[in-house]
Amino acid sequence: MSNIYDSAPSAYEFPLLIKQLLNRAKTVSLDQEIIYADKKRLTYKDLFTRINRLANVLADLNLDGGDVVAVMDWDSHRYLESYFAVPMSQYILQTVNIRLSPEKILYTINHAKPKVLMLNSEFAPLVKDYQFENSSIEHIIWLDDNGVSHEGVFGGNQSRVTGEYEALLAAADSEFDFPDFDENTIATTFYTSGTTGDPKGVFFSHRQLVLHSLAEAASLGMLPNKQGVSYGDVYMPMTPMFHVHAWGFPFTATMIGLKQVYPGRYAPDTLLDLIINEEVSITHCVPTILQMVLKEAQDRDVSFNGLKMIIGGSRLTEGLAKSALAQDIEVYTGYGMSETAPLISLTDFSLNEPEMTEEEDINRRCMTGKPVLMVDAQVWSTDNKPVGVGKENTGELVLRAPWLTQSYLKNNDAGKELWENGYMHTQDIAYVKPDGYIKITDRLKDVIKSGGEWISSLEIETILSLHPAVADVSVIGVRDKQWGERPLALVVLKPNKQDTSADDIIAVAEQAVSKGIIPKYGVPSEFKFVDELPKTSVGKHDKKVMREMYANQTQV
Repeated sequence: MSNIYDSAPSAYEFPLLIKQLLNRAKTVSLDQEIIYADKKRLTYKDLFTRINRLANVLADLNLDGGDVVAVMDWDSHRYLESYFAVPMSQYILQTVNIRLSPEKILYTINHAKPKVLMLNSEFAPLVKDYQFENSSIEHIIWLDDNGVSHEGVFGGNQSRVTGEYEALLAAADSEFDFPDFDENTIATTFYTSGTTGDPKGVFFSHRQLVLHSLAEAASLGMLPNKQGVSYGDVYMPMTPMFHVHAWGFPFTATMIGLKQVYPGRYAPDTLLDLIINEEVSITHCVPTILQMVLKEAQDRDVSFNGLKMIIGGSRLTEGLAKSALAQDIEVYTGYGMSETAPLISLTDFSLNEPEMTEEEDINRRCMTGKPVLMVDAQVWSTDNKPVGVGKENTGELVLRAPWLTQSYLKNNDAGKELWENGYMHTQDIAYVKPDGYIKITDRLKDVIKSGGEWISSLEIETILSLHPAVADVSVIGVRDKQWGERPLALVVLKPNKQDTSADDIIAVAEQAVSKGIIPKYGVPSEFKFVDELPKTSVGKHDKKVMREMYANQTQV
């Protein structure tokens, strides 16, 4: 008896490979533009040809499937080409975080063991003294925008330089037949920023990245045009392509066929020029970058014309959100981690929304958002049990989604800890509101434990950020003889507000106490005014460094 569900003998199995993301754009977006700063303009048709040429360059290097190809570059068309050509050729793309310390950069390269390094000439000093006799690197492809030659740079290891990128592409065949293979093949790897110990390598398969791209497009496509992604948008990343695939947007934007702008090195004047001249309509960044472009625009007295901007990496404070909205940036929050590829939640907007006050609107833009499509987000107690919804049910946010990293590269023990009891543990303290909004109240390691009570550093930072003199603020716990720990506020004042006193800022916290927003013990015991706050390589507040700076400060 035949099976009525048998497929036709010639039916095509459709593995979820990164190459499938190009299908639509190959038909409808051939003339659409891709721009690299003020250096290069090309079309999607050019992009597809260049992806083929890069694949042929790599094919001539006698690599094996699963070999690692590392990239050290600014955000460029070259990076975009490597996003596709490398994994589509069954190699693993390592996006090297060039903002780590030189020692950490070399650690990540030594750990991942790439066979090929695509190296921007500006970063050659970081690797030229690399101990090549112990190195996995067999081939260096030279990337350059400044007319700098690779001749003689690597001394006796010069033979490892395969050639200059553009020359290699020009000499390569423009046709390449990318094969089908198992969709669970690893496509990319990169390293966490390593604020605690050595950076850890996460990795993602073709299937995971395709599903992430589809979920990202669908989730943003559900938002109204004023906030979401639509055909005709112009995309530019302001989160580096080495970090969590620039939040997955280059894959998603290419799949959709949007005009794309890659800014190279992040400089406020360049970013603003490109936003204005190329009519960029959607971007994403950490709060530090938002502060930079806001100041640049203020200095020039220009507006952002409704630029859609997703903020992640660090908490978007109400004060910064107000400033962005005042300069016509449609700002809101996305949440994710290196381990989540990264998209987990977004601020929720919908048609025919109920009326809300300005304060309510800003508050929701600064929350962690609602889970995007296909994400299972729960809050668990310390015994790994769901705790339900509501502010009184606070615990650790745990996740399931089909694109979360399965483990850490060459560190399976850490992967088991990450996935204890079958859910990914974020180490973020949160609760879920009845309407589905996630509210992260702190990181497990950043919670301040004072007299047996937990104080949310993020909550205090949010309140202090509303003071008009505060440009940036971070709250950490310092030792206290009576209470164990007490909050210390580190405050960066705006340039024109340098005469502000600690008492002025304490008043904002005390108002919050009087309104029942925070408990009295949540008011920082001490304020320190600083010129800047330590940041990680991707622009987050580095509280580990801050705690070390003030470790010997004991309050009495």
